Amino acid sequence: MTIRYEANPPKILPDVDTEKSIVKFIEKIKIISKKCDAIHLTENVLGHQRVSPIKVGEIIRKEIPEIPITVSLRVRDKNENEISEFVERCISIGVSGVLVLMGDPSQNGKLDSGLIPSKAVSNLREKGIDSKIDLYLSISNKPNFSKIGKKIHANPKGFITQVVQNVQQVQNLSDSLKEFSVIPIVLFPSEKNAKSAKFLNLELSLYGQEFEKFVKDIHEITGDVLITSPNDFDGLNSFLEKFN
Repeated sequence: MTIRYEANPPKILPDVDTEKSIVKFIEKIKIISKKCDAIHLTENVLGHQRVSPIKVGEIIRKEIPEIPITVSLRVRDKNENEISEFVERCISIGVSGVLVLMGDPSQNGKLDSGLIPSKAVSNLREKGIDSKIDLYLSISNKPNFSKIGKKIHANPKGFITQVVQNVQQVQNLSDSLKEFSVIPIVLFPSEKNAKSAKFLNLELSLYGQEFEKFVKDIHEITGDVLITSPNDFDGLNSFLEKFN
């Protein structure tokens, strides 16, 4: 069983001590890493400037060496050289996989690079980087499979989904992408995460009452689940404490 925890590194804010924020973040990772199998570190969620997943990933690798780490990589902010440097750095610190995605528009007005994730993955594979680290692409929870040819042709290790809300979405993805790993993302259902659910157009009531069963049913299909809980660390930590 592989249960991953999605963690958003601290925001970089003018009135906040970033180093103290990193220390608090690492302490939370130490707590929850005892109840999950891997950690996924995001990069600049919603375009807000955050501490690099590489920086906090390196700290985690030193302080919790047994926990596997994957990270997100935004191509919107980077050219080809920057992407290669980012992935090589991930390899050097022992990151096991990279989710290559477009990313949300930057909040500081930085212009898009023009690269798309599937092309970035193809470029990395041409350099043989996929022999050193797993490369993933993101995919909709209900994609039009006739229109994802570029993603398929890029031949990533697998796909990490948008947040799913029912088992059928996962089954459809698994059935249609048999040659790839599929890692569904699920949002922990709690009142504190209600705002996130609304933003994502999710109906928490569809699975909230039987969340443990929901996670187990999805895991039975894919063997891998990524749980996100952006505003309720304690709630998810308590859930994972009892989850088996």
